[in-house]
Amino acid sequence: MVPGAAGLCCLVLWLPACFAVHGLRIHDYLYFQVLSPGDIRYIFTATPAKDFGGIFHTRYEQIHLVPAEPPEACGELSNGFFIQDQIALVERGGCSFLSKTRVVQEHGGRAVIISDNAVDNDSFYVEMIQDSTQRTADIPALFLLGRDGYMIRRSLEQHGLPWAIISIPVNVTSIPTFELLQPPWTFW
Repeated sequence: MVPGAAGLCCLVLWLPACFAVHGLRIHDYLYFQVLSPGDIRYIFTATPAKDFGGIFHTRYEQIHLVPAEPPEACGELSNGFFIQDQIALVERGGCSFLSKTRVVQEHGGRAVIISDNAVDNDSFYVEMIQDSTQRTADIPALFLLGRDGYMIRRSLEQHGLPWAIISIPVNVTSIPTFELLQPPWTFW
C-alpha cells in the first residue's frame, strides 16, 4: 500500500458526500405530467431556478398550464386573467428569468414554467439565476427544454385549446419504469 493512499481514498469518497450534505448539485429535476390534451400526455422534466423563486408546497392534481400572451412575458399579459391561480408557460428571451417570474406572480400565477426559445433544444438545461436587480419572487420557477415547450404549445394550437391540464409535481420514483411515459422526441 502506498503511504497516504488510504487518506486519499477517504478524501475522494468524502468529497461527494460533502457536496450532497451542503446541497450543491449539478441539477435537481422536477417532473410534471400533461393530462390533457391526450397527444402530449407525457411526463416532462424541468429544472428549478437556482437562486430565486419558491418551492411547491402542494401537489396540484389538475391545474391549468396557460401559455402567456405575449409568450416572453416581459410586461403586461393580455391573458393575465387566465393565469390567476394557474401555472404560466412562457418563453425564454426578452428579459431576465426573474422578470418573467415576477410578471406571472403579479398576475396571480402559482408558478411559471419557462421554456427555452431554441425549439430544437431537447437536452440542454439552462441554469436560471437571479438578475442583478436585488428583486425577489415567491412562486416556483422552472426551466423546460425548448422542444418540450414547443410541442406543448403546438398541441394546444392544433386542438384550439387555451391551456393544458397538468399534474405537478409528479413523484417519478413511485411510477414503474414501463409506465413512465416521457416525450418520444427527448432522448437521454
